[in-house]
Amino acid sequence: MREILHTALEAAQAATAVHLRYRSVPEDRQAREKGRSDFVSQVDLEAQRAALTVIGRRFPDHAVVAEEEDGEAGVPDGIPQGTGADPAADRHRGVPVWVVDPLDGTTNYLHGHPQYAASVGVLLGGEPVVGAVTAGATGERWWARKDGGAWKDGRRIQVSGVRVLQEALVGTGYPFKRLDLLPDYLDQFGRVLPGTVGIRRGGSAALDLCALASGTLDAFWELILSPWDVAAGAAILQEAGGRLARVDGSPMGYAESGSVLAANSSVLLEGLGALVRGE
Repeated sequence: MREILHTALEAAQAATAVHLRYRSVPEDRQAREKGRSDFVSQVDLEAQRAALTVIGRRFPDHAVVAEEEDGEAGVPDGIPQGTGADPAADRHRGVPVWVVDPLDGTTNYLHGHPQYAASVGVLLGGEPVVGAVTAGATGERWWARKDGGAWKDGRRIQVSGVRVLQEALVGTGYPFKRLDLLPDYLDQFGRVLPGTVGIRRGGSAALDLCALASGTLDAFWELILSPWDVAAGAAILQEAGGRLARVDGSPMGYAESGSVLAANSSVLLEGLGALVRGE
């Protein structure tokens, strides 16, 4: 597990090196629209290739699920692909599945906003056991392995001690890829804002979960996220003492896209869930 964690950090750092190389050359940020408000850039593709090359060199028999997995994905030859839409499907074979987001917060990056990161998580038995998140704009790094604690820049971290929802600072993400969910989300926003001390939206779920693990956020919710958005952050958050579930209260899963409810404790998880659901 230590070697897997070391590799995850190295892979995330390799992707971050690509972010930094392109950051100073705006004219080279070649981006094409992949979907409404969803951009894939040359930076994503090169960062993914850099990360997966590190993983493939160390663990050629492991499975990989990466965000940019179609056509121009930038997946090096020889790396076995995971199941794409279902990264937990390899659990019966006991094969670790690497879940990689080469650039979480692409739109932020393309606009020069500092809230972006590389995210590398590992699932075993369908559960996150290793996570590494590196933020090129700030130089911050978070990492964790199962039963090994959660760390930021060499310092062990843990979630905050806030247990009163009205005192909680809550992170969120807008459902920009699913605008049909926007009316429900705005209703939820309207309940959460006056029921807490405030809401923050950064634009990178990986960094939001790391903020929650570090204690600078107390809870978080979003209506639609993909496995690569949350796998690494979930591993870090859980080792820091946090909790995750779906917004409807069902157990958190990593086999498909869905909602995410996260908090520093079961108390806040239940409280925020009830508020979001309007109970």
